[in-house]
Amino acid sequence: MADLTHKISQGRGDAPADVVLRGAQVFDVITGAMLDGDVAICGDTIVGTCASYQGKEIVDVSGLTLVPGFIDTHLHIESSLVTPFEFDRLVTPLGVTTAICDPHEIANVLGVEGIQYFLDAALETVLDIRVNLSSCVPSTDMETSGARIEAADLEPLRAHPQVIGLAEVMNYPGVIHQDPGIMAKLEAFSGGHIDGHAPMLSGKDLNAYIAAGIRTEHEATTAEEAREKLQKGLRVLIREGSVSKDLDALLPLLDERTASYMCFCTDDRNPLDIGEHGHLDYLIRTAIARGVSPVAVYRAASLSAAEAFGLKDRGLIAPGHRADIAALGNLENCDAKLTFCGGVHAAEAAFMARKITPTIGRKSVKAPVVHAQDFRTASNRSETDVIGVIPGKIITEHLHAQIAPKNGDKAPDIERDLIKIAVIERHGINGNIATGFVKGFGLHSGAIASTVCHDHHNIACVGADYDDMALASNRMTALEGGFVVAQNGEILAELALPVA
Repeated sequence: MADLTHKISQGRGDAPADVVLRGAQVFDVITGAMLDGDVAICGDTIVGTCASYQGKEIVDVSGLTLVPGFIDTHLHIESSLVTPFEFDRLVTPLGVTTAICDPHEIANVLGVEGIQYFLDAALETVLDIRVNLSSCVPSTDMETSGARIEAADLEPLRAHPQVIGLAEVMNYPGVIHQDPGIMAKLEAFSGGHIDGHAPMLSGKDLNAYIAAGIRTEHEATTAEEAREKLQKGLRVLIREGSVSKDLDALLPLLDERTASYMCFCTDDRNPLDIGEHGHLDYLIRTAIARGVSPVAVYRAASLSAAEAFGLKDRGLIAPGHRADIAALGNLENCDAKLTFCGGVHAAEAAFMARKITPTIGRKSVKAPVVHAQDFRTASNRSETDVIGVIPGKIITEHLHAQIAPKNGDKAPDIERDLIKIAVIERHGINGNIATGFVKGFGLHSGAIASTVCHDHHNIACVGADYDDMALASNRMTALEGGFVVAQNGEILAELALPVA
């Protein structure tokens, strides 16, 4: 970090700035004005705007618009299916300069070791990865996870420079009913940032949840739900991931009045969506296309996000702020041409200069060998509970169907889109196998298996054929986790995800 003397000297123009961005206009996310003049950078800090500067390095950004770097306020990097380093290479050139992550997925497999891996990686990436410490491992005692994390396990990590606070408190019933384990975590992080997770919670239960010290929340799926949370002081993080798509529902609430209390997040966004549509840049483009004012949108994507999580050093292109800058072709397209993260140009040279943290969690799939008969569902009644998939949502429906047992088994009914789902314990703890039914996949044959199974990350397998389900599930151990598609006794496709 440049010392104070250098910052002051370069800010006054007494000494040439380390880097000068010249020729662009700066979009002020406070007033909405377009500002002329150079942007002078000393080390990782902006030291001058709205004036002419000399620099050791001049970067020509003529015709571009400079905006503060974008802040993803809640995500699980693991859902991108790549390590933090590849995620860095993927999203930083799109204008994302800060990612506030919850390493909840790797923590449910490896425990504190998984969180420590993210903290170590966060010290090396170009992208400023900030970590909220996972609060719910396991997310519920109804699941078998690979680890259990208590308040005492998290407290030694609080002082790490990349830690913000406590990650999404998913066990909202535990908050309301004062579960001792949850209470210990809330008390340990009292006075710091505590992130929320309270889908459809309202009324006095929501009051109680917020009173526990929770300040941000990303689970609102309707404008009415988000409005109540805003009115009760929660900062609402508008989510648009690969499965949970709440942007259109919540955008009517976002304007210049509410933008200071609303932010953007992706939560879980897969690499196909990032590659085809973008990351936060997609949310920004979409919001503006839907008629939200650019100043409200860009404020929510930067300054409001920084303030929500106590990151006082960023969110503005102004003297004294961290040099997190995206240079865009224009505001409407949100098409980043250059990104500076902490004064570093996010280009190939910067990515190549990183020290890569060794990966962990290899050979963590310790599942039992399964056979076709393991997927049979014994029952003596036709009434059957069914999971109903809702497109674009992670919330599911509780459906009921009549499935008559045949030869002691309730088999898939392809014509009614009632296929079998199974969860196979893969952490080497008990080898349990659970079966049920799901509607909404539209799968007519074969099977799909995956260890990406929120939040316990056991093997989840859906299928229309028991032999294919066994084939796909058993492939997971050799693959060390990932995705497998099987049909007619053959593996059609697979993607290995061997890190945890």
